[in-house]
Amino acid sequence: MIILTGGAGFIGSCFLWKLNQEGIDDIIIVDDLGKSKKWKNLIDKKFKDYIQKDDFLKLIEHNKFKNVEYIIHMGACSSTILNDAAYYIKNNYKYSKILATWAFNKNVSFMYASSAATYGDGRFGFSDDKEITYKLQPLNLYGYSKHLFDLWILSNNFENRVIGFKFFNVFGPNEYHKGEMKSVICKKFSEVKNEGCMKLFKSYHDDYNDGEQKRDFIYIKDVIEIMYWFFKRPNKTGIFNLGTGQAHSWNELAHAMFKSLNKELNIIYIDMPNKLKDKYQYFTQADISKLKRTGCDYEFMQLEDAVKDYISYLKRNEYL
Repeated sequence: MIILTGGAGFIGSCFLWKLNQEGIDDIIIVDDLGKSKKWKNLIDKKFKDYIQKDDFLKLIEHNKFKNVEYIIHMGACSSTILNDAAYYIKNNYKYSKILATWAFNKNVSFMYASSAATYGDGRFGFSDDKEITYKLQPLNLYGYSKHLFDLWILSNNFENRVIGFKFFNVFGPNEYHKGEMKSVICKKFSEVKNEGCMKLFKSYHDDYNDGEQKRDFIYIKDVIEIMYWFFKRPNKTGIFNLGTGQAHSWNELAHAMFKSLNKELNIIYIDMPNKLKDKYQYFTQADISKLKRTGCDYEFMQLEDAVKDYISYLKRNEYL
């Protein structure tokens, strides 16, 4: 049996789809559906049961689960703009520690989601090597909560008992419920399609022109294929960057969107909210050499092809 936390969320629900495609459905989904529309991500998926996240934690602490082979922990608060530190620590850090400790004690394989937000402004680069990880300085509470758990894993020499992924800028189907945390493609789709323009933040860094801030964008279809590769090889342990290894500018992303929608390029640069200015990452690019050393030599989709594929999906799903 597999326990998949965050199973109704973006990455979790897409990985659930992948597991189903591989004939796997002995899965318990753990999430907090609340008042969001992410329940739609579970439609047509196959799983054994759904458990609310707080109820699940109580069941874990009382050893109510038997025959668990894998915990895939994708559940977390992924907002980068909240200011409730206590909530991040409880929900992202402590919750993860409880699940990991249970898995270690039961000899259950444990896969979890970290984030490229742990790298902060990138001053120490984007290597997932242990020595670099200790130096990192996240810019927001979300990144810090993820970083704390990574440090807990490393400080206790548990890296040979986990598969952790530092997700870079993931985009694709099933993210519509994420509000401000949706990818720019998802957020700007209607704007480009209906208004023929796209608003991007101005740059406040001398080294970057407007729209030339860069991210390592990675399509969800690539993400779940790599996750599944590791899922089938639980001995390939460690904490790994999961990006393409190639950064692209927001302008490049915009070009791909306009082209996919057969629109003339029209970018409007707007002021960045003050609350984001000191938390903004101007450049991210995954160092994926460690991932490749495991033997996972995956060929990622080109950005333009991935954007085109996602745009075609968004066109078919106007309810988004």
